[in-house]
Amino acid sequence: MTAAEIADAVRAGRVRATAIAQAALARIESRNPALNAFTDVLRDRALREAGAVDRAVAAGRDPGPLAGVPYGVKNLYDVAGLPTRAGSLINRDRPAAPCDAVLVQRMVQAGAVLLGSQNMDEYAYGFTTENAHDGTTRNPHDEARVAGGSSGGSAAAVAAGLCSFSLGSDTNGSIRVPASFCGIFGLKPTYGRLPRSHTFPFVFDLDHLGPFAATATDLALVYDALQGPDPTDPACANRAIAPTVPHISSLPSGLRIGVLHGWFRDMAQEEACTALDEAAAALGPVSAVILPGAEQARAAAFLITAAQGANLHFAALRDRAEDFDPATRDRLLAGALLPAQAVQQAQRVRRWFAEQVAEVFTCFDILLAPATPCPATLIGQQTIFLRGIELPARPSLGVLTQPLSCIGLPVAAVPLRRPGALPFGIQVIAPPWQELRALQVAAWLERAGVAGARIAA
Repeated sequence: MTAAEIADAVRAGRVRATAIAQAALARIESRNPALNAFTDVLRDRALREAGAVDRAVAAGRDPGPLAGVPYGVKNLYDVAGLPTRAGSLINRDRPAAPCDAVLVQRMVQAGAVLLGSQNMDEYAYGFTTENAHDGTTRNPHDEARVAGGSSGGSAAAVAAGLCSFSLGSDTNGSIRVPASFCGIFGLKPTYGRLPRSHTFPFVFDLDHLGPFAATATDLALVYDALQGPDPTDPACANRAIAPTVPHISSLPSGLRIGVLHGWFRDMAQEEACTALDEAAAALGPVSAVILPGAEQARAAAFLITAAQGANLHFAALRDRAEDFDPATRDRLLAGALLPAQAVQQAQRVRRWFAEQVAEVFTCFDILLAPATPCPATLIGQQTIFLRGIELPARPSLGVLTQPLSCIGLPVAAVPLRRPGALPFGIQVIAPPWQELRALQVAAWLERAGVAGARIAA
């Protein structure tokens, strides 16, 4: 069942939340050893939360829009009683979190049932979830391949049917890359739409939180339950709730849709461009669009990420360098050596690029682009070819997502139906604060049979 179907059945008393939780826990026990999606399974908490939902139903109370729906969270979310490891060895020495992250608290209020925490790249600095401390998360559709990252465990868990939805984070593409590789839906909301309170940060200027799900409706349902301001996150202190579920069943007429060319086509393999063109054709008339400065924006995102990440971890780099994943450590050390002039110029480029894109959105309502330059790479693969050039694989998997994160645009990752081929997704990009538009297009593509999640048996 979908998340929406589970919640309806639980609220109507046709199935008990406890039974749903037990089935999910059994599936995790069976499949997680091979996939390594969950790092912490919270059996007692899950059964306790499910029991509370069942008691509410028995008493005639509505337990919430996600009643009894099982989910997981990337292990940079605070979960009461667990140290927030953020994929690292160093953080395991931290005290257990005294309370849940704000978004987890909202899931409790919505009646969802937390199954546990999920694997990620160390400190969210990666696109593959090949974690030196917790091991690699494997792609449910081909266990020889990566699940993407840095929210790889969260995406793989949904794609394997271990949970109905999950919560991840996206700084440079960490929701959209694993959603594409694992064949599920994901949403990176506008920067500042969802509070990051009580999660372990990476880059304050670029960090977003958002959900994964198996249908566009489930994605909207979870997103709506997550919304609301929170004064402890300055970026989200005054954000109003903008419901999407009542409005995603139809596509507005006259929607002006552009397909991104230039950087977004040059840096994608032919297979990715062909899949995007097929999806775009289903939407009707579209136009080719160039985002001026996309390559420069990606470079700016690289510099801002490295500099702010290094600043955050500077003390640990000095005192516990040997306890980092070497790949993470070396990138953070490079960030610590960046001159202030380079970082300041990156921020100028970021602002300039935002202005260029705002001008494009005066002519278009939605933009489309590949989510990744290729389908999932092999575990341990070091390079990929783009534009006929051999490039390092791990940083290059986010080449199409980073420019959009840099300016905080809302983006839905939409999995395309590709029978017999590896999963692949596209980005449905909307203007700031217009998540509804992206979700409407995602839902329409799903109804038209062009898009759809692939859940591994």
